Amino acid sequence: MQIIHARQALTPEGWKDDIAVTLGDDGRIAKIAPQIGTADCTVGLLLPAPVNLHSHAFQRAMAGLSEARSPNPADSFWTWRDLMYRFLTHLTPDDVEVIAAQVFMEMLENGYGAVAEFHYLHHALGGTAYADPAEMSARIIAAANRVGLGLTLLPVLYQYGGCDQRPLSGGQLRFGNTPESYANLLNAITPGAPDFILGVAPHSLRATSPEALRDIAALRPDAPIHIHIAEQLAEVDEVQAHRGARPVEWLLDNAALSPRWCAIHATQMTEGETTALAKSGTIAGLCPITESNLGDGIFNGTEFLAAGGGFGVGSDSNIHITLFEELRVLEYSQRLRHKSRAALARPNASTGHVLYTGALAGGARAAGRNSGALAPGLWADMVALATDNAFLCNRKGDMALDTAIFAGHGPSCITDVWSAGRHKVQGGQHRDHASITRDFCATMAALQARL
Repeated sequence: MQIIHARQALTPEGWKDDIAVTLGDDGRIAKIAPQIGTADCTVGLLLPAPVNLHSHAFQRAMAGLSEARSPNPADSFWTWRDLMYRFLTHLTPDDVEVIAAQVFMEMLENGYGAVAEFHYLHHALGGTAYADPAEMSARIIAAANRVGLGLTLLPVLYQYGGCDQRPLSGGQLRFGNTPESYANLLNAITPGAPDFILGVAPHSLRATSPEALRDIAALRPDAPIHIHIAEQLAEVDEVQAHRGARPVEWLLDNAALSPRWCAIHATQMTEGETTALAKSGTIAGLCPITESNLGDGIFNGTEFLAAGGGFGVGSDSNIHITLFEELRVLEYSQRLRHKSRAALARPNASTGHVLYTGALAGGARAAGRNSGALAPGLWADMVALATDNAFLCNRKGDMALDTAIFAGHGPSCITDVWSAGRHKVQGGQHRDHASITRDFCATMAALQARL
């Protein structure tokens, strides 16, 4: 049992001062009560730690390598994707495990309590299957176990190179599965930690057939299901040409959308699609830093929330892993879009409060994770911040949360992070930071030599 004394904490009933959070040996919150007596540790401000709901861990190794203009004068997401495919030809299972460990450690150190890993790198070079079809999935699980980060693994079904069902080629060959081999992959995956969750993920409408999209949901009927949708205008045009409807429109008409679904990006939607997607209960999986980096576009955030939609945030390409900046960029995108301020705030809740609590609820639901609040029975996913510094200035409540998100120094105030009760970040750093980073740097040096 651990007892954490929080001088202030965000609870389902609002902000509370001087509370004791007792963690059970099972990694769940056992009790929340006024602080009396001694505690194992004292923190300044305690928050539930959100789920990072969308990550491609291996892309962390590409960070910074695609910022020069390519020979293509119309440089775009699609030229970035070509670089990613070339990069894939050099990654081994050992590389992927080491890179994922670095990524997962950075997520914990930046305030995430768990991750939903959208995992599509399944095979060896040329698409050759490993003897164990779950070889690459096992490497992601091993990395999460080493770091102590909660994991929802989302193996991806990737069948085709486009809506015309052309065969996969080049780097895509490492992603490819038939519906049958995909089902075998799911069956071969060995669960990780007690809080491990296995979901499913059709990559996109471009890469999966309508029949497979229908059938994949039945493979794990109660698990999360994630899909890339309407990220780029070229994708919208391709889907409309081949399926007779825009991507979100087609999904609404042909999939049994529900709160177990997570629509990743959805940056290209009409007003009607935005409202209908919100009302379906589908979580919008937003990745504002990556969406900005790739020029995807701006999500219809104000309209989606006004229609009752739920959302979460993820680090996607992992070019920069920081929870607070992900939320800040989301809000700033709406301000730029509407030429306003406090775009997502409500009369009774500050912008930071709406962003943070929205990411908590949406991330937990999208990951199928019993978390998202400081409440008995939930996983003890928590992040603590120091407030006695020049950044937070001993502020309290929503003002402290707004400052952490918008003043730009929230990450430097993080002192402790727990994932399912695993107290892995202490004093602002992961307990195994040195060894994980050492392995990552060695792997990157070897990879750079091969590139």
